[in-house]
Amino acid sequence: MGHDPPDATPSAGAPAPPGASGSQSAPHPPGRTDPVALLRSRGYVALLAAAAVLGVPVAAAAYGFLVLVGYLQEELFTHLPHELGFATAPAWWPLPVLVIGGVLTGLAIRYLPGGGGPSPAGGFAMHPPPTPVQLPGVLLAALATLAFGAVLGPEMPLIALGGGLGLLATKAARRRPVPERGVRVLGVSGSFAAISTLLGSPITGAFLLMEASGLGGPTLDLVLLPGLLASGVGALIFIGLGELTGHGTFALAITNLPPFDRPTLGEFGWAIVIGLAAALIGPAIHRLGLYLHGYATRWTMIVVPLAGAAVAVLTIIYTEATGKPESNVLFSGEEDMGTLVHAAASYSVGALLLLLVCKSLAYAVCLSSFRGGPVFPALFIGTTGGIALSHLPGLPLVAGVAMGLGAMSVVMLKLPLTSVLLPSLLLASEAVPLVPLVIVAVVVAHVASAHLTPSPAAKPRGGEPAGRGAHADAAQA
Repeated sequence: MGHDPPDATPSAGAPAPPGASGSQSAPHPPGRTDPVALLRSRGYVALLAAAAVLGVPVAAAAYGFLVLVGYLQEELFTHLPHELGFATAPAWWPLPVLVIGGVLTGLAIRYLPGGGGPSPAGGFAMHPPPTPVQLPGVLLAALATLAFGAVLGPEMPLIALGGGLGLLATKAARRRPVPERGVRVLGVSGSFAAISTLLGSPITGAFLLMEASGLGGPTLDLVLLPGLLASGVGALIFIGLGELTGHGTFALAITNLPPFDRPTLGEFGWAIVIGLAAALIGPAIHRLGLYLHGYATRWTMIVVPLAGAAVAVLTIIYTEATGKPESNVLFSGEEDMGTLVHAAASYSVGALLLLLVCKSLAYAVCLSSFRGGPVFPALFIGTTGGIALSHLPGLPLVAGVAMGLGAMSVVMLKLPLTSVLLPSLLLASEAVPLVPLVIVAVVVAHVASAHLTPSPAAKPRGGEPAGRGAHADAAQA
């Protein structure tokens, strides 16, 4: 998805011709078009206009999806127990809810076209957009995952939603068929618009998609401009709908943080420690998810509900042992991250370590079986670890959180630039002095985890690729 620019553009990574400048173009080899000439063409201007228009319905659909997820979560975990006569949800409540969610997710994966979309077990990656026939199954699997409390985020389903709607829009253009490469660019633009404010800023989402796609050279510019335009329009739609509905923009940000002046030599030492710790935790989560994914692919209707039950048991253990809310373990952690930071003083080291273990295990189990994104749980685990380490001398809370965010992000996503940018935007009020520490933690974690991550040739147990289930493989080939 999105690896090719509009029709007649050069291939990704092609070197620029010698002597080419921003204002003049050197002769190009036969079969290749001058990128500057393409930027000036009417077709490319039309593509930009189409991307801007596409950003409106895609952002509205993505906003509606997030509102629906939040509504169902509140109904299932707050209102339904009250309607059944409970003053508060009993400790065992997550068990039946997650098992039902596992059954619904398994049904979507097993029987609907598209296999529920790509599995997050293989990590964050760009995938071909779902076809119009596959899109409902992808959304239903994601909805059953997110609304019923599984430990995954909405970013991969939203990217699929944006790409799928972009593809649908091009198929609906009957008056003038869109060239194949233009179709792919509009698919990428739809994905940009769908996550325009999810990570705090359109720029963060753009970085995430660009780094994951591996685009470079002239191809990057030609694909980036429509994507950025759709993302900017999408952000405006999110802001407008947030004010209109009162649900906000779903943007991730942690505000009202303790002040942080400048990094010290000791804190750079902590950056190395946190990077190494993340390099141990992240690959362990990844390997467990890959190991279980093979079973989930073979026996979907058995393993996915059992995965939901396992997450529920981990949640019950945590809440009964600590008295803390079940939402610390359930869900993606997107909404609880700021609450955890602000209430850090009320958490003992033991409670934080138990949360780290339970959330990590639940994350690995959900990666193996459910459908969603891997970004937000990784950020929450990094935040938890940073808060736990801040109880030790020489590590301020804000610095620990920032380095934990970056280090866990890079070991799970394998995107170092995005992993540096995320803490900088999420902790905006204290971002500038924290950036050097985050960079050190990210680099250490990225290099160390490279030695601990399974070989790309390794396959999960059962022989199926981790990127998607068997049904999605056949449908998206």
